[in-house]
Amino acid sequence: MKQLNVLIINPNTSERTTAMMVAIARRHVPAHVAVQGATASAGAGMIVDEAALASSAGEVARIGLTLGPQAGAVIVAAFGDPGAKALRERLSVPVVGIGEAALREAASGGRRFGIATTTPGLVDAIRVMVAAHGLAAQFTGIRVPEAEPLALAADPNRQDAALGKAVRECLEMDGANAVVIGGGPLSDSAARLHGQFPAAIIEPLPAAMRAVLRGAVEGFVAH
Repeated sequence: MKQLNVLIINPNTSERTTAMMVAIARRHVPAHVAVQGATASAGAGMIVDEAALASSAGEVARIGLTLGPQAGAVIVAAFGDPGAKALRERLSVPVVGIGEAALREAASGGRRFGIATTTPGLVDAIRVMVAAHGLAAQFTGIRVPEAEPLALAADPNRQDAALGKAVRECLEMDGANAVVIGGGPLSDSAARLHGQFPAAIIEPLPAAMRAVLRGAVEGFVAH
């Protein structure tokens, strides 16, 4: 079988986050798929507000236009999918945003879905993204822990517990059937929470990898 090379673009500047996401992606692909990561050289260490999300699009474009033509597919690994639309218009390979991939998977079969995330500064942008993809009717809302997102990121156990509480609220209080863990840097927590809520958790990065493996599916075609 022909090898497929997938480029994962991390729109924040954390090499550690890139390595973590690449490792997770590799666990979800067959042997003929090679995964490469690339990290933004400027911007935020973690995207926690709309200003950082918007400014990261330039780095995504730079990386994607430099490395994307040599790849078989590109994944933009921030939940707001910064720069993904622009890359689709300029690359001849599929470009998948982890946010769109996760939302579409969560909503499949008409499921009602919620989102658990740690970034209150991105709540409005996430709601806009849900509506832009035509999924507002199935959306039950967003749950966000009260703790500061960078503090949670520095304490994985605390982050898991906070997100787990948010997931339970989505399921038990909001009536969601599935819950998306909203954030590329939350991929480790999402994987661990999947074991606690196996029928409900949608992990954005694996969802994006599944979209890549399905090929140029609706919403992810290059042109």
